[in-house]
Amino acid sequence: MLILEPALTAFRRVNFRLFTLTMFDLDFTLLFTLDFLLFTLTMFDLDRWHEIMSALKKNKLRTFFTAFGVFWGIFMLVIMLGSGAGLRNGVTSDFGDFATNSVFMWTRPTSVPYKGLPRARNFNFRNDDIEALRREVPEIDILAPRTQGGDFEGANNVIRGIKSGAFSVMGDYPEWNLIDPVIIDHGRFLNHADLKEKRKVAVIGNKVYEVLFNPGEKAIGQYIQIQGVYFQVVGVFKPRNNGVNFGGEKAQSIFIPLTTFQRVYNWGDIIGWFAFTSKPGIAASEVEEKAAALLKRRHTVAPEDTQGIGSFNMEKQYKQMTGLFAGINGLIWIVGIGTLLAGVIGISNIMLVIVKERTKEIGIQRAIGAKPWNIISQIITESVFLTTFAGYFGLVIGVAILEGVNYALVSSGAESNMFKNPNIDFNMAMTALVILVISGAVAGLIPARKAVSIKPIDALRYE
Repeated sequence: MLILEPALTAFRRVNFRLFTLTMFDLDFTLLFTLDFLLFTLTMFDLDRWHEIMSALKKNKLRTFFTAFGVFWGIFMLVIMLGSGAGLRNGVTSDFGDFATNSVFMWTRPTSVPYKGLPRARNFNFRNDDIEALRREVPEIDILAPRTQGGDFEGANNVIRGIKSGAFSVMGDYPEWNLIDPVIIDHGRFLNHADLKEKRKVAVIGNKVYEVLFNPGEKAIGQYIQIQGVYFQVVGVFKPRNNGVNFGGEKAQSIFIPLTTFQRVYNWGDIIGWFAFTSKPGIAASEVEEKAAALLKRRHTVAPEDTQGIGSFNMEKQYKQMTGLFAGINGLIWIVGIGTLLAGVIGISNIMLVIVKERTKEIGIQRAIGAKPWNIISQIITESVFLTTFAGYFGLVIGVAILEGVNYALVSSGAESNMFKNPNIDFNMAMTALVILVISGAVAGLIPARKAVSIKPIDALRYE
């Protein structure tokens, strides 16, 4: 303290002179910087910290409950933010690398008679629709037609030796793996040579492998029988996500070339449905409207018929979900900050009580030459210390609980599609701490102003 006092005295003099010069257009930023440095030097005043600790220890129970309000506020904020993140991670993990700007389109019975054709008419997409979509809807980025036979479900349609199983069989283009990617464990995915040459090759899911093959048995190059037709296995995959399924559970699916599917199972040129993505910067809904209008025109469906062509817009669903989580996150911040403010207001009230109890002490300090800044900085420092200490403790406990929950989920092997990896972002944690420090300073400002407003002579007479 003896070493710091000359520095503090010199700084006060320099600060006063700079204040005088500021009246003559001196840069205010310099003055503010020096004020901040003065406050920083004050923070290292050991006598002041001794006074603060003594004041807090005089009524330990009151100090505890005052700090507990701030502790509980930041603790609940951290827990709610972490839980919200866990919920968001659980839901978004279902998407994996699924293209969120994708649209899926299929045919349904028409609901409006059009050009002499009756309502409730069934129709199918055709191979030539593929080129029409590529040519007339340039906003499409990836286009993947798919066909799946309705007679393929509900029976043991796949056989290998004495083993059999009922699986979903898809006729696909290689582009499907760009919209809903899978992880290739062995071999490869379908390619355009398979399509062009109508090869009888198949890529099977990991659960298909478990049913038809022995553990550790090599599947690549082996043959499986699908509805009486032999296909050579060229790849084994496992899904990247399980939350989005089109045509059945992916792990129990078999992919074969679409052209091969049409040929060997007498499907002609029928396409079951289309999946496509929009180019960067283009909304999927715009592509959806243009593609639907084109397909209606090509298949003589009334433009106003909203039932003839069904579609699912993944981008729209994804935006709704992210908007929901943004709203939840905003609500969490409102509730959390409200709880924090309640604790901070409690600290401000307690500081007012402390100032009242120390009125005579403050009067003595003023009488022996203490400047108003000394009184103000002492009270604000006390408020900031109490707020920051309690808030930091709440932050640490909250993060520790989130980490404990995450560790329990991982170590137990429990997989949930609704809750995963609860955590709090580092920037959010730092934001909460900054809010605490500022709130602590504001909480101490009112009691500090009240303290310096008391005349020294009146403070000395106070009982």
